[in-house]
Amino acid sequence: MLSKEKFEKAAVRLKEVAHKTPLAYAPILSQKVGHSVYLKKENLQVTGSFKLRGAFNKIASLAEQGNKNGVVAASAGNHAQGVAYGAKYFGIDAVIFMPESTPLNKVLGVKSYGAEVVLKGSSYDEAYSYAIEYAEKNNLSFVHPFADEDVMAGQGTIALEIFKEVDDLDAIIVPVGGGGLISGIAAAAKELNPNIKIIGVAAEGAPAMVNSYYQKKPLSTASVKTIADGIAVKNSSKMTLEFILKYVDQMHLVCDDEIASAILFLLERQKLLVEGAGAVGIAALIHNKLDLEPNSKICVILSGGNIDVTMLSLIIEKGLVKSSRKMKLVVTLIDKPGALENFSKLMRQVQANIVQIGYDRTSTDLEFGDANVSVSLETKGKEHQEEIRKILLENGYKFEELH
Repeated sequence: MLSKEKFEKAAVRLKEVAHKTPLAYAPILSQKVGHSVYLKKENLQVTGSFKLRGAFNKIASLAEQGNKNGVVAASAGNHAQGVAYGAKYFGIDAVIFMPESTPLNKVLGVKSYGAEVVLKGSSYDEAYSYAIEYAEKNNLSFVHPFADEDVMAGQGTIALEIFKEVDDLDAIIVPVGGGGLISGIAAAAKELNPNIKIIGVAAEGAPAMVNSYYQKKPLSTASVKTIADGIAVKNSSKMTLEFILKYVDQMHLVCDDEIASAILFLLERQKLLVEGAGAVGIAALIHNKLDLEPNSKICVILSGGNIDVTMLSLIIEKGLVKSSRKMKLVVTLIDKPGALENFSKLMRQVQANIVQIGYDRTSTDLEFGDANVSVSLETKGKEHQEEIRKILLENGYKFEELH
């Protein structure tokens, strides 16, 4: 069982290693959602994620027992960096199995701590199978990313830090993948305040633990697909599910579009860079997915900030289109001198800034004498975009909008 003593022992082990990450009131977000919202910024943790806490606590426990033969782990990235950091700290060799699709920044992050990286499998679960086999074959200790009480105890130290600063919260909102984070936080938080609500949020593309919660038995999904790669877990854990069923009050799902909008909101309005897994709590909050009393006092865990730059640029691009700050059009022009200039003048007339343009006169879909112009415009909202549509139609242009 996860006792108060286990959490306190983990806190002592982590005292000189993990950051006591900021817990900050978020006035803009609070006004937007009608609750008093505090953000626990584990995206600013050493290695960029809360995972350091659990991994380090587990490796510290092994080291105290005299087990320094080496450790093996499987991870999509954040747990891997935590294990690599802990192994380096104690002078232990580490071999990390990661899915072949793992973003380069996470692979390089793990290697920077001196661990050996093995890219195997198309998902976390396949990498996990390879890692278990390797650990057994070589008589090495496997550090599980969530189904381990020492790992959960390390994650639960987040709750201890929260309560030292704000002890009258109504709810804590926690990202859910394998369930190690929410198990640790929930067990520690309920020890300190049995009446606090613990709310889990997972990605629609990886719903195994949420499905398991409502069916009250461990379930798996055939596949996972989500931008929140840190919580893309296909198989639920019996161990963590037991803690979740005992301590967690609600579980919810958010889609990738909602996660992307939360990442963009945090970047623009809170000046925080948070990965998909770390943003699911904000996604649920700003899209009204949670069952909360009016004017609740809540804390949202921003669990990590290790987002791939390519993914971030895609999220920003799509977010600009969705929020009507960017407009993508394919406009048909007569292919003759001055046609493009006339189109540009119209855009200038409505103060739409052209940021990208392409010219196609050879497509088989075109009539002879026509050309397609693909154009990206910076716009100032829905009314501005409606003004652009109107002037194009009034001047006889055929166009298609891209989303």
